[in-house]
Amino acid sequence: MAKRGKKYLEAAKKIEMGKRYPFSEAIDLVVAVKRAKFDETVAAAIRLGVNPAHADQMVRGSVVLPNGLGKSVRVLVFAKGEKEKEALEAGADVVGSEDVVEKIKGGWLEFDRVIATPDMMGSVGKLGKILGPRGLMPNPKVGTVTFDVGRTVQELKAGKVEFRVEKAGIVHCPIGKASFGADKLKENFLALVEMIIKLKPASSKGLYIRSISLSTVMGPGVKIDPFSVKSV
Repeated sequence: MAKRGKKYLEAAKKIEMGKRYPFSEAIDLVVAVKRAKFDETVAAAIRLGVNPAHADQMVRGSVVLPNGLGKSVRVLVFAKGEKEKEALEAGADVVGSEDVVEKIKGGWLEFDRVIATPDMMGSVGKLGKILGPRGLMPNPKVGTVTFDVGRTVQELKAGKVEFRVEKAGIVHCPIGKASFGADKLKENFLALVEMIIKLKPASSKGLYIRSISLSTVMGPGVKIDPFSVKSV
């Protein structure tokens, strides 16, 4: 079993083991037990009543967090002609086509998110082994393969996040920085949960949201009572 540091153990003492806290109280607690000197990211772990092994129970999507993520996002767009101009005007950091494909093949990876117009996917597909494992491959299901590049660039810059259920049935997703304070984190968290509920597969039976936990990247998890979230 991994050894925990002194600060972690001190923070964990403030959390009652096994207790599922009301929604508002849980987020207040997550902010209160922040222990690192840097501004930690706060993340949600939501276990769903789905079996990702079945294609009709895969939960995958994206949501624009009302208060963003608290960090700058470097956006790369694969586009040509007018769409290239549109992407630059919207604030994309890098825009290109085959020249950028070759640059990435050579090892360049100075970007955080990738958008591609549908006509560029033939070229971008060659980067599957590079972008795929890093979660950077454009995908129409989350809106990053689109001709509406201007709006998509603006959304990513504003704090749009992607999420997908993992093999264990859990969605992990950042919801902001500890410095945001409880109110902004609550707004971001509710936006995420609302989208996950909208994406509930028709084939999912029984309790959909099984459990929820919030934590900073260096801190202990705080369990949330799912029913308190539904009431909000």
